[in-house]
Amino acid sequence: MQKDRQASKLYYGWVVVSIVFLTLLVSAAISSVPSVLMIPLEQEFGWDRSAVSAAASIRILLYGLMGPFSAAFMARYGIRKIMVLSMLLLVVSMSLTPLITEIWQLIVLWGVIVGLCTGTMANVLGLTVANRWFVKHKGLVIGLLTASAATGQLIFLPLLAAITNTIGWRYAVFTVVGVLLLLVPVVAIWMRNHPYDKGIAPLGTEEVSKPTPFKGNLFLAPIRALGNASRSGTFWLLAGTFFLCGFSTNGLIGTHLIPACGDYLIPIVTAAGLLSLMGLFDLVGTTMSGWLTDRFDSRWLLFWYYGLRGLSLIFLPYALGAGYTQLMIFSVFYGLDWIATVPPTAKITSDTFGKEQSGMVFGWIVVAHQLGASTAAYGAGVMRDWLGSYTIPFVLAGIVCLFASAMAIRIRRSGKWAAGPTNVSAKA
Repeated sequence: MQKDRQASKLYYGWVVVSIVFLTLLVSAAISSVPSVLMIPLEQEFGWDRSAVSAAASIRILLYGLMGPFSAAFMARYGIRKIMVLSMLLLVVSMSLTPLITEIWQLIVLWGVIVGLCTGTMANVLGLTVANRWFVKHKGLVIGLLTASAATGQLIFLPLLAAITNTIGWRYAVFTVVGVLLLLVPVVAIWMRNHPYDKGIAPLGTEEVSKPTPFKGNLFLAPIRALGNASRSGTFWLLAGTFFLCGFSTNGLIGTHLIPACGDYLIPIVTAAGLLSLMGLFDLVGTTMSGWLTDRFDSRWLLFWYYGLRGLSLIFLPYALGAGYTQLMIFSVFYGLDWIATVPPTAKITSDTFGKEQSGMVFGWIVVAHQLGASTAAYGAGVMRDWLGSYTIPFVLAGIVCLFASAMAIRIRRSGKWAAGPTNVSAKA
């Protein structure tokens, strides 16, 4: 009995969560690099804001489109192999980046290759790990893994901005490459695909079961999952709110806050510090969101998250012109809510569509998120070139968040979810 208690304290799923947390953290650092490089690339090569934004937009779009297919690839070949392969391709692509001289090269390396590879190490990875290893604390695990994106910003953004500001953007890229190279052997040696690999059960159950082999075509299975999910109104409401979520987060603020601060002569290191502060508070907010998701109605959590985010974005243009105190207030308020929407969205998806299909279905919902982010990343750059400021894009994003808040409470309690969180977890 004592041995069993000791084993429970050392449950290997938490080791897997730690490895995935670190991987997603570095993936977030990679995703944040374009916002740091935007102004230096403009200054060195004479590219305009919309051209650089186009590369960021393509990366964000492919990042999302890869999600449902990465879920199928992980089911067929295993999480560890897909993670290692993606990380090695990222090393090659980023190592070539300092050699670029034309905008098409930036689009290929950062838009296409980085977009596809980081897409395999995204929210779908976190949901897959949570579904395989956890019945108990599943919402908390999703929150922790989602929060890793915020932690990546917290750690890397000020560092990358400082390196860019002192010795050049190429060294900032090499810094991320070095971190990736250190992480590859960690994933290769200690990552495991399923509790069965360690002869244990998912946390919260006692049944040690062999994973169900993946059946079907790697490319057709996600399409079929989309076809089945598209018959559900819940899917379209989740996809619609997530489109607006992406429109108001990484596509807009993640890509354009630093350049927007530059319009007000705020130094790049200071602007990166604001994003880092958001990352700190989002680490708290998203982890708490996972805890709340295990206990409260996810629809109402989404209602409050989107509504409060909308108000903060409407406040942002005033904060940019008012000074550092107002920007600090925005960073804290917005940061708490940055990606807090992911745990309740993932929970509704898992409870509605089942453990076997939820990874691919959630992948398609993330596609909607990235379509919104891609639209904002490119559209905000174009509007900045036309209008000379980011005021309209920021206020527009705030308004659509209020609309998303209203959409969230229209999600119907049906199917497995109608039984409530406790009964669903018990069935899983």
